[in-house]
Amino acid sequence: MIKSSLGSALRELRECSGLEAKAVARGAAMSRSKLSKIENGNAAPSVTDVDCILTAIGVSDEVKAEYMAAAREAATEATAWRLIRRLGYSRKQQQVQALESQTTLLRLFQPSLIPGLLQTPEYIRAVFARRDLTESQLERTIGARLARQNILYSEGKTFRFIITESVLRWRILPPLMMVGQLDRLISISRLPDVDIRIIALSTPQTDFPGHSFSIKDDRTVTVETVHAEMVVTDPRDISLYASKFEGFSGTAVSGGEMRALIEGIRDEILREQETD
Repeated sequence: MIKSSLGSALRELRECSGLEAKAVARGAAMSRSKLSKIENGNAAPSVTDVDCILTAIGVSDEVKAEYMAAAREAATEATAWRLIRRLGYSRKQQQVQALESQTTLLRLFQPSLIPGLLQTPEYIRAVFARRDLTESQLERTIGARLARQNILYSEGKTFRFIITESVLRWRILPPLMMVGQLDRLISISRLPDVDIRIIALSTPQTDFPGHSFSIKDDRTVTVETVHAEMVVTDPRDISLYASKFEGFSGTAVSGGEMRALIEGIRDEILREQETD
């Protein structure tokens, strides 16, 4: 399939399915106008766009594989945060939710913030309040991110999180709210299909954190930089991220040792609060 014809091919798929454009756009968590631009060749769809559209149409695995291969001809895509802001952070959360629903194994490395799937409402508010949203936009974004978290309780999925200890000490919340966030990590870590690991600051390392990234099965890697979100789809690059993830996993603490580390940090914050 020629990439330039991908939009019209997606339109033909939709029309053959009997679905209206507005229904597919809603299922793909995008505006009707964006879908129209993609189908008419006026906008190049990203790998994420194609994945969401195909999922909304409900094509077979074989057809999806063919179309996704065409979309992945451009191995790395970058979308500036200003464009995501224009789309709407709440709609972006819905797009991510759609992709996560199609993912069996999610691996996420985070050296900067508590991962979104593990955040409390207060933490989510603190993250997005720095992006000059109206109160209405902020509430919708918080709700959309909280809705994503339901996937942690789904059967047949595995979640692996690696977080650096510095993230747990980064005070973007008042002390008691941060304690609540740490308690949530401890609680979620007891779910059967959730593996949370912490890289202790005292552990000798041979690698460097760099930046956060998430790996969805072995299909895509999402990387967040200061100015943009990048989606990596080249298998050779995905393997590099997978190798880095496993390297950090081997040096991180898990289970009871991980919970003891979090509890220690939580207790430090509580003692500081008592002496203020």
